[in-house]
Amino acid sequence: MLSRIWSAAIVGIDAIKVGVEVDLSGGLPTMVVVGLPDTAVQESRERCRAALKNSGFPFPMRKIVINLTPADLRKEGPSFDLPISVGILAATEQVKPDLLDDFLFMGELSLDGTLRPVAGVLAIAAAAKSLGIKGVVVPADNAREAAVVPGLEVYGFKHLSEMADFLNQPEQHLPFQLDGQAELANAHKNQLDLRDVKGQAQARRALEIAAAGGHNLIFVGPPGSGKTMLARRLPSILPPLSFEEALEVTQIHSVAGLLKEKGSLVTSRPFRSPHHSASGPSLVGGGSFPKPGEISLAHRGVLFLDEMTEFKRDVLEFLRQPLEDGFVTITRTRQSVEFPAQFTLISSTNPCPCGYYGDPVQPCTCSPRSREQYWARLSGPLMDRIDLQVVVGRLKPEEMTRISEGESSEQVRVRVEQARDRAHTRFQSEPSLQCNADMQSRHLRHWCPLDTTTQSLLENAVRKLGLSARATDRILKVARTIADLDNADSLQAQHVAEAIQYRTIDRMQ
Repeated sequence: MLSRIWSAAIVGIDAIKVGVEVDLSGGLPTMVVVGLPDTAVQESRERCRAALKNSGFPFPMRKIVINLTPADLRKEGPSFDLPISVGILAATEQVKPDLLDDFLFMGELSLDGTLRPVAGVLAIAAAAKSLGIKGVVVPADNAREAAVVPGLEVYGFKHLSEMADFLNQPEQHLPFQLDGQAELANAHKNQLDLRDVKGQAQARRALEIAAAGGHNLIFVGPPGSGKTMLARRLPSILPPLSFEEALEVTQIHSVAGLLKEKGSLVTSRPFRSPHHSASGPSLVGGGSFPKPGEISLAHRGVLFLDEMTEFKRDVLEFLRQPLEDGFVTITRTRQSVEFPAQFTLISSTNPCPCGYYGDPVQPCTCSPRSREQYWARLSGPLMDRIDLQVVVGRLKPEEMTRISEGESSEQVRVRVEQARDRAHTRFQSEPSLQCNADMQSRHLRHWCPLDTTTQSLLENAVRKLGLSARATDRILKVARTIADLDNADSLQAQHVAEAIQYRTIDRMQ
């Protein structure tokens, strides 16, 4: 007997349809899996054998050949346990074959037949929808994740016997329902609030500009000045994710295995904060079967590098291409995978190894040479890509004891959304641009013209600070965002002057 079941394999953050063919023939009782399976897929033979027996299904004492097509695509992970078991049940006529062409099957099996969640279900569900497949059959813990895709029938089961009953009596089962739009409704609840930050007016202003224009930001200041506290509140003033963006972000987290046993849709913008000991592959992604790294997990959100100068220089250099292009390409011998990486970089660092250079209270104990070596960990090309460079000073005693609260995140977010709306209106002819930080040189010539006074101001700044062409373009992008926050149609001298003020590190060097 021969049966065919449909499943899928993950390549990058996309899914490719995989056929699971099961053939029963005479000969010694063996089970063979072909079609470039990895170790986990090879081990499916024993899991499926035990799960079928312990679920009360007779296991055929015949030669079983399982072919995974296309044969030149590498298959990995335990998600093929369920389709292999269903294929054996269909080949032995223990389940009806009527629905096998209409659904994709995926899931890991325990030895007692319990279905365990797997990674990448959302990517597979999205692929099923695009291929015109009616629905998917998944473990119960993955049902919410798969049901995020609209217009797709999703059936989630806890045990192999329940799934077999569905194939034999489909009218007795109802698909899992989920309203993805409703999941986004409370995205900003329980987030850290900007009203908790005391003082630091310039740093708060920089956060607002970063949120409004999607600009990268670095805070420089002594320990205890509030750099981390400020950075962790950036997501609370960013515009909420659209449903399409939420699907995109959730798909990346699904492939990375971060949604298993958790839930459905990522409803708030990601905030990733890797430790300074992180390696390059953990930051950008990698592995023999490439998986997304921290910069892709921060897609549409924030990547926070606390104590940025403690990261290895070669690791930081990995950020240069993604910051410029918005994606990262991982190349291996057999394949090349592209992961999206459109994120806002926010970082913090001390001004010197001891942390107190320029502090009015605590004297610095570092030599000029040690300070120079400290800052040498951040290359010029990397710093050029950071639009806003802000010194965060020590709080004054009266600021620390102040009881009154500052502006809330909700109040600031209203202005941010208004500024982004102005930018979206301006970019109607350029749908690839999401915010001002995405503009290229040709866009700056069109949307950031300068009058004589403003041009002279910028030229003097470039001359005195020794700015590169990239840094100069960054100043214009920041100035355009400041103008949007000011409801101004054209750039004025005060907008460019404020943008120049945020090149703090350039002025220090």
